Amino acid sequence: MNTKRINVDALMASSDVRFGTSGVRGLVKRMTEEVCYAYTAAFLQEVVVKSDSVNQADKANLVILGHDLRPSSPYIASVCAAAITNAGGQVIYAGALPTPALACYAKHHHASAIVVTGSHIPFDRNGIKFYGEHGEISKAEELAIEHATVNLPATSMTMALPLADKQVESYYIQRYVDFFGDANFKGLRVAIYEHSGVARDLLRTILEALGIEVITLGRTNEFVPIDTEAVRPEDVIQASNWAKEYAFDAIFSTDGDADRPLIGDELGQWMRGDMVGILCAKYLAADVVVTPVSSTSLTEQSAWFNQVVRTKIGSPYVISGMEHANTQTTGLIVGFEANGGFLLGSDVIIGNKKLEALATRDAILPMLAILAMARKQGCQLSALVASLPNRYTFSDRLQNFPKEQSSALLNVLQHDAARAQLMMAPNAGGIVSIDMTDGFRVSFSSGDIVHLRPSGNAPELRCYAESDTQENAQLLCTHCLERVATHV
Repeated sequence: MNTKRINVDALMASSDVRFGTSGVRGLVKRMTEEVCYAYTAAFLQEVVVKSDSVNQADKANLVILGHDLRPSSPYIASVCAAAITNAGGQVIYAGALPTPALACYAKHHHASAIVVTGSHIPFDRNGIKFYGEHGEISKAEELAIEHATVNLPATSMTMALPLADKQVESYYIQRYVDFFGDANFKGLRVAIYEHSGVARDLLRTILEALGIEVITLGRTNEFVPIDTEAVRPEDVIQASNWAKEYAFDAIFSTDGDADRPLIGDELGQWMRGDMVGILCAKYLAADVVVTPVSSTSLTEQSAWFNQVVRTKIGSPYVISGMEHANTQTTGLIVGFEANGGFLLGSDVIIGNKKLEALATRDAILPMLAILAMARKQGCQLSALVASLPNRYTFSDRLQNFPKEQSSALLNVLQHDAARAQLMMAPNAGGIVSIDMTDGFRVSFSSGDIVHLRPSGNAPELRCYAESDTQENAQLLCTHCLERVATHV
């Protein structure tokens, strides 16, 4: 085969397709065959082949490949398949499946995995997530991929995708049907807001297998960019209306690749992802919780956990924190993010049931854990949230806000405390502390917190606010972004 050598760094600069908080992301029109092939080849070369646990000759042999329901995803997957095959690997094509389902099957088979997905970002963008046999790749491995030089074929870089292997889906379904089989869900009525989420059919299968009556709503073939950290106003209204019409016990949805849950109570009120994470960790009786700085301070205030570890935003940082915690304790270690994605750093054992560790974001586990917790306590989901102390968070974002512009703004605020206070929360009292673990997070004497950071996945400036009332948290966030938009 005729080939040419190319440096991934150069492709990254020319295409602006690069790693964000989780995986490679970019505009679809810039995710060319050359770009997608090069990233895949670099992953195989720099991560899979250099892994230490198996003989080098076998390292690139088995790769689990799947994608979400974006229009561009199957084609990009066909490029990834060609790169794997040309490297001497064997592709197990799983079809359209949740990211955690692919990661779970790969972990079980000591294989690698590639998922073509842009998660929650708009359909004109897409991405690729990479998993070595140890799980989601680290930031160090991302750097190795970026600096790699790889061979590209001079001719076509695609191949026809084979039929989907249904064993990947079945393994993931059985994982949760087995673990929650004794939870006594019978009599519950749960709605699924399906939209274009890749888990929409799989989720129904799991719920019905557990004896739950399922109502399916809002299915569409057009991609809907559901962001579980910034729920669209129309989805807030729609869930409330559906609750009145269908009288369900809960409503479930996910982002595009189903590694982030969107959970609503019996009133159709969407629960914040970090609240879901706290409740899920409590149900599982976690000893150590690892979570980014953007998650609510209720994690500490609840006093439910022996240790809370704070990290930068992004699942690789949470995973790194869990790995470090595993060297310090034998207790149950979990992680979650403000988007609701839940990670298991160690095996969970409840009674005679065992749920194996899965150190990647997952949407299904927190859904079922919240239902099981409510059923065990004999209450509705809204009562679970009401049982927590009065501490509320709200987040939103400015779209089409380039990362360079975000960085410049945060640099100014960092060096000008008076301007920072005026722009972020002029009525919240004096600045008590500043946390720059990830972005610019300011605590005020009123107890309010406002946090600005550039998105790692898209040209957006994100704002997270925390206060003692939901209304004030929302006002803090909204007014801060309004001031930024006006003055920048």
